[in-house]
Amino acid sequence: MKERRKRNGIVSWRALFWSTLLLLVSSIFFTTLFFYPLNDSQSPLLFRWETPPTTSHATITIRETVMLPDQVLIFLNYPPSFRFHSKHDLLCLYFSADSTSRLTQPPIQLHIARLHEQIVRCALPPRGNTVSIFIKSDGVLPTKDSSTHHWTPLVYEALFDRDNTTLVFVKGLNLRPERLIEPSRFQCIYGWDFTKPKFFLKTEVISGAQEIIRCRTPKSILIGQAHSIKVTIQTRDTVIFPSIARPGLCARHNTPKKKAYEICICTMLRNQARFLKEWVMYHAKIGVQRWYVYDNNSDDDIENVIYFLQRVGYNISQHLWPWVKTQEAGFAHCALRARSSCKWVAFIDVDEFFHIRMKGGLSDVIWQHAKPGENVGEIRTLCYSFGPSGRREVPKEGVAMGYTCRLSGSERHKSIVRPEALNQSLINVVHHFHLSAPFVAVDADKSKIVINHYKYQVWKVFKQKFYRRVATYVADWKEKQNAGSRDRAPGLGTKAVEPADWANRFCEVKDFGLRNWVFRHFLDHRTHLLPWQPEFHHHIRKRRRPKDKIIIQPFL
Repeated sequence: MKERRKRNGIVSWRALFWSTLLLLVSSIFFTTLFFYPLNDSQSPLLFRWETPPTTSHATITIRETVMLPDQVLIFLNYPPSFRFHSKHDLLCLYFSADSTSRLTQPPIQLHIARLHEQIVRCALPPRGNTVSIFIKSDGVLPTKDSSTHHWTPLVYEALFDRDNTTLVFVKGLNLRPERLIEPSRFQCIYGWDFTKPKFFLKTEVISGAQEIIRCRTPKSILIGQAHSIKVTIQTRDTVIFPSIARPGLCARHNTPKKKAYEICICTMLRNQARFLKEWVMYHAKIGVQRWYVYDNNSDDDIENVIYFLQRVGYNISQHLWPWVKTQEAGFAHCALRARSSCKWVAFIDVDEFFHIRMKGGLSDVIWQHAKPGENVGEIRTLCYSFGPSGRREVPKEGVAMGYTCRLSGSERHKSIVRPEALNQSLINVVHHFHLSAPFVAVDADKSKIVINHYKYQVWKVFKQKFYRRVATYVADWKEKQNAGSRDRAPGLGTKAVEPADWANRFCEVKDFGLRNWVFRHFLDHRTHLLPWQPEFHHHIRKRRRPKDKIIIQPFL
């Protein structure tokens, strides 16, 4: 008993250790509190503890805003765990610092740009107003940490190329078409904030022409140490262009020996959704396998049309290209995207159809003009322009069946290009590209292939061309400059006023060649409908028994 009492009066080593440790920690804590009082900026631990769970309006941010001539692009950043909002979740919000009144309007359209980035297209704000985004479930997104840019000057896109260079797309250079510049006039700058020169990476310019500058990519970026870095250009007099361009799209470095597709098409369009089905289905029938659609700010439900075509088996993708009057740059961008998977790429519009006049398909035509060993890099095909052909309403059967009268002479040409043959500068004038040695361009034999260009359609369709021309060096038709250009319609002024005889203009030669071909290969003899007509799929579903599985095969 005495031994037990004696042992109970002694403090164990374990108790002594923990008591001493507690005393030491307490001393450090109170000493730190005395010399460094806690506040929000110095105590991230306390800040996290007192902050409620993160909500979407606190984490979804406006990265940048670009003011285009006719609308606004607002770039939203999403955290990785968030889903993208739909068009019904958001409103465009307009407000002024001098007024308490606020105006809201539904967005024109939403687009997914990158992995965690969404672009919201809004109407232009009233004079003196700022535009932001209102999330219906969470509130207004702040704009104080974002930057607003005017359309020109601006570095708007960038793309890593496989030769350790970066393609930089610039608005506001005002360079002459088809002319190379002296590279020493510019430098390329990589960084996150171009107001802080200490964090710049500068490299030389290798080439430049029109709206495209090719830069040497810094080694630190090549090995992947720079995440979401921006690129811009600096002029010789130290002017730095504003930039929203982050070169996140990398071309494949190891090009396979055999391309996935023999023939692809790149096109740029605006509000042409109703003609897209016919154009894709027809060209699939003659051998096209892949379509790249560069959407220049459409608002006509083109997403659903492309989704339908994808669902029934066509390999077509939509790429938002909102930049105004940049068709040449967009085609260069598309050529690089298609290079790793397409052997040949055609650059045509949605109202242009290859009309093959020989036996076989488009691949047979290409083989006839570009046999192995001949170093042919581009095949140029003549275009024949069709008129309204006496019509005053849009033909329900489509353009190839509906328009059968054209001008007798050809107008310009369009090209089928080998992407591997393009010049490093990527110079193009929409209709053709500059090629690198030893590649050459050849003219297609018009007895084998031409392009039916349904240029002068019924007035309801044709007048949309007055809205804006997409090419960089082509004047808008509402302007008086270059009034004699072949791009314009003969006899029309600068106003979209329908001439009394419009339906019968541009009719010199009756041409039923493509119409008859389409009739033989596409017309359903039971319904007398064509597969791109809305009623066609209704009849297909109706005549199948309920237990049958409905499968609509692409016309390949």
